[in-house]
Amino acid sequence: MISTVVWGTGNLGRAAVRAVAAHPGLELTAVLVHDPAKVGRDAGELSGLGRRLGVAATDDVAAVLAAHPQAVVYAATGDIRPDEALADVLLAVRAGAVVVTSALYPLYDPRSAPPEFRDPVLAAIAEGGGSLLVSGVDPGWANDVLPLLVSGLGSTVDAIRCQEIFDYSSYDQPDSVRYLVGMGQPMDYEPPMLAPGIPTMVWGGQLRLLARALGVELDEVREQVERRALETTVATRTMGEFEAGTQGAVRFEVQGVVDGQVRLVVEHITRIHPGCAPDWPTPPDDHGAHRVVVEGRPRIEVTVTASDEGENRSAGGNATAAGRLVNAVDWLVQAGPGLYDALDVPLRPAVGRLGGKQG
Repeated sequence: MISTVVWGTGNLGRAAVRAVAAHPGLELTAVLVHDPAKVGRDAGELSGLGRRLGVAATDDVAAVLAAHPQAVVYAATGDIRPDEALADVLLAVRAGAVVVTSALYPLYDPRSAPPEFRDPVLAAIAEGGGSLLVSGVDPGWANDVLPLLVSGLGSTVDAIRCQEIFDYSSYDQPDSVRYLVGMGQPMDYEPPMLAPGIPTMVWGGQLRLLARALGVELDEVREQVERRALETTVATRTMGEFEAGTQGAVRFEVQGVVDGQVRLVVEHITRIHPGCAPDWPTPPDDHGAHRVVVEGRPRIEVTVTASDEGENRSAGGNATAAGRLVNAVDWLVQAGPGLYDALDVPLRPAVGRLGGKQG
């Protein structure tokens, strides 16, 4: 059994605890939290598992890492604290752990990552013998392994589009929704996530990863952003009201250009209510989906929906992102120290979990 720590019990961390508990090759040995109100509570309770796991949450990072866990699932956010997230991950890697996380966007594609992110990780690996895999929370599989799998089903490929189409009214992270993305803010507000260069910083690595797998070179990466205002005030269950005239929908693309043509696209279409921007692409049931479209011969379109925590699509997306990371742990332990990406880790079927315990 691989001793495994889950660091963080927010939207992603809850799903990570459940995934570790369900994995036959992993043993949950510690859960790290930041909120003092969570310290001492059982991991099963914090994750909504419905049963006790016998692991009490702690905020003592030093003590947990001093026990030399074999793996750490770093599920704390890096959206508004990238430096702190990197520092945390480096601590775990120096302790010799396999670390999997979605928090460090620049390391989706380590080969193109800025030296200020890549070099400290390589130094920590050399010092402590740990390893690191970064995959997306949007979720990563929808922008790498799924489009690559689908691209191999046809004879010709003209372009690949990866879409996340979501109603954010069910996304229980108000600071990110209101301030990072700008929902409910005046239309002259400049959301940090949509500032020039930021979408490329976050998703450009995934385009470079796709290009490398497809054997092409990107000429450049471009961005397009469009925003729409709410026509009427809407009320949400988790985040209160969003007033008419404020931002209600966002659509942006990060485009990979090959030989002067846009060939690879990561597109996000995000609404706070399905009635806003109804002319934009929609999911099958207005709640949320991930879609891959391969233009070519044949044209192939795959739409994936996932739900968790009471049929919540945002929670389902988080659960698949966490599952991708957790299910890579045993392979990474066997692979040895290194800085890995999504192309390194082979397809991980649910071996030993068909009909088994539920996470």
